[in-house]
Amino acid sequence: MTENRKEKKTSMKYRAHELSAVDVQLDILSDAASVGIKPFSMALSEMGVDALKPTSIDIFQVNVGKMCNQVCKHCHVDAGPDRQEIMTKETMQQCLDALKGSSIKIVDLTGGAPEMNPDFRWFVTELRALGMHVMVRCNLTIILSNKKYHDLPQFFKENEIEVVSSLPYFAARRTDAQRGEGVFEKSIKALKMLNDVGYGIPDSPLRLNLVFNPSGAFLPGDQSELEKEFKQKLMEGWGIQFHELYAITNLPVSRFLEYLVASGNYESYMTELAGAFNPTAALGVMCRSTISVGWDGYLYDCDFNQMLELKVASNGQHIKEFDLPALKKRNIILNQHCYGCTAGAGSSCGGAVA
Repeated sequence: MTENRKEKKTSMKYRAHELSAVDVQLDILSDAASVGIKPFSMALSEMGVDALKPTSIDIFQVNVGKMCNQVCKHCHVDAGPDRQEIMTKETMQQCLDALKGSSIKIVDLTGGAPEMNPDFRWFVTELRALGMHVMVRCNLTIILSNKKYHDLPQFFKENEIEVVSSLPYFAARRTDAQRGEGVFEKSIKALKMLNDVGYGIPDSPLRLNLVFNPSGAFLPGDQSELEKEFKQKLMEGWGIQFHELYAITNLPVSRFLEYLVASGNYESYMTELAGAFNPTAALGVMCRSTISVGWDGYLYDCDFNQMLELKVASNGQHIKEFDLPALKKRNIILNQHCYGCTAGAGSSCGGAVA
C-alpha cells in the first residue's frame, strides 16, 4: 500500500467515528475512486447506459420509522430503541392519497421495526382497503418483545400481509453475533408462531420469506443453495417452514460502512464489489421499479439512497407532491454503494436479481 493510501485509510478510520453525519459517509464512499475503483456511473457507461432510468414503478416502499427493538451490526438504517424518527399519521395519509387511483399495487413497509410506529396497524388496514398487497419487513423478535405485539401473527393473517423476516443464519452463534444475544432463540419462537397461524406452509397464501445477510465483508453465496440449506436445517431442528430465502448483499452504508472502515476491510470490500460487477444485475436493480418514501415523506430511488439523503431527481421530492408520470421519467441517483446491488447475482429487497 502506498503512503497516500495509508493516509486515506487512517483518515477513513478517523471519520468513521462520526458516521451519523451523512456527508461523512458520502466522503468515505468517494475514497473508492482514489483506490482504483471507477465511478459506478462509468461502469454503466461502458455497457452503453448513460443514465439509469425506471422501467416502471411497481413497488411503493415506505420507511415508517427508525425506532427498533434491536441494534444489528449490519443495519444500514442505523435503527435502534433510541431513534425518534417516526412517520406521522398525516404523512401516512399523504401516502394513501398518492396511491389512490395509481397503478401501484404493492406496498413494502419497513423500518426500524415498522410495528413500533403507533399508527402501523391503522396504516396497514387503510392500505388493504385500497386493495394494496402489503409486505411487512418484520425482525421477528418484535413479536416477543412486548405483550402488545404478541398478536401480530394473527393481525398479519387477518390482513393477508406478506411477511419478510431477517434470519442471518440457522444457528444461534452467527445470528446472535450479528443481531444481539438471544435473538436466534426469539426468532425461532416467532417463526413457530407464524407457522402456527398458517404462514410459510407450502401452498399457503400466507407468504413468509426469510432474508439472509452475510456476517462479514463478503458476498452472499448462491441464493437457491442457501434456501435449500436453510429449509433443511430449520425443518430438522425446529420443524419450521417458510417459502423463499432472499440473499442480500451488505451495502457499504451506515453501520456496515463503519465496520468496514474500522476493521480495515473497506478498500478490499469495495474492490470485491466492483470486481464482481454484473451488467445483467445492473439492468435489474430494484430502483428501476421501486420508489422509496422516508419517514418524513421525502422520496428516494431506494432505501439505501434514503439513508444517504440522496433525494430523487424530480421536481416533486415529497410525497405531498407525488407525481407518478414525472417520477417514471427521472434519472436515478447513483453513487459507489450501487456496486453492492450489481455484484455477482445482484441484490435487491427481494434477493438476487440475475
